[in-house]
Amino acid sequence: MIYLYISPSCQSCRKTIKWFDEHKIPYTLFNIISQKLTREDVFRILKNTENGFDDIISTRSKPFQDNNLDMDSMKTSELIDFIINNPTVLKRPIIVSNEIMEVGYNADDIRAFIPPEMRTYNRMVDCENCEEENEDCAYHDDAAILAKEIKEAFAK
Repeated sequence: MIYLYISPSCQSCRKTIKWFDEHKIPYTLFNIISQKLTREDVFRILKNTENGFDDIISTRSKPFQDNNLDMDSMKTSELIDFIINNPTVLKRPIIVSNEIMEVGYNADDIRAFIPPEMRTYNRMVDCENCEEENEDCAYHDDAAILAKEIKEAFAK
């Protein structure tokens, strides 16, 4: 399952939603402004970070500046509570799956969320064996079958 933590006014968030919709990749949308974050949400986000809170907290955000925070001196539970009570301190969008997490919208990095079966399909469609677009090609035949299977799987 992919989770998108967004705020509606964020342009990068809107780009991210559009990208997932265009690629027909299912996701669960979480509006951090209108929906209250839980400890589980924060742990889900932190699970795949490389640098913990540094990866997800915007030190330039108003709540961070107004509270004069020193993250290094705070306990993990204090930081989690601060995020829950001040969700706009989070960088956005935050995209989370079981294996990976991305912060912000990057057209290249977001491709990591393409399911493996779709990546295989894309490689097959872009095969280098065909000199002409309409040439008979076993790779394209296999890609057409796989594309149908993928569409059926995502339609469920």
